[in-house]
Amino acid sequence: MPFTCCIAPLLALLATQPDSVTGNAEWVIQVRDAEKAFAETMARRDHNAFGTFVSNEALFFGGQGVLRGKAAVAAAWQKYFEGDKAPFSWEPEQVEVLDSGTLALSSGPVRDPEGKQIGTFNSIWRREDGAWKVVVDKGCPPCRCP
Repeated sequence: MPFTCCIAPLLALLATQPDSVTGNAEWVIQVRDAEKAFAETMARRDHNAFGTFVSNEALFFGGQGVLRGKAAVAAAWQKYFEGDKAPFSWEPEQVEVLDSGTLALSSGPVRDPEGKQIGTFNSIWRREDGAWKVVVDKGCPPCRCP
């Protein structure tokens, strides 16, 4: 996949546990579904629902530095929910979950309203009280790996 070079450091973090697809297949589905629902909040223009997917301890990296905590993330992202049309969309292409089921990585393309890939997102999810929440989010430009 072309974006793999952007997420190699994050995959290394998750590689600390042995690979066991059968042991965590359900968690992979849960995280993929959570990421899709998270992205759908942008398409529906539902800022309140967006916040429900963000951990209280979240770190979101962006052009203005690191946003720390759910309140800061929600406040900074409010501008993306203004207007009738979403300024971008995203979807998971890769999801990996630790065998312990405590942390997960989701990654995939970020697209402009016309569908052109403008970036790659990388999100670390943590299971908190049975629900998956984003604890780290960092994007990068679209990767053009050989």
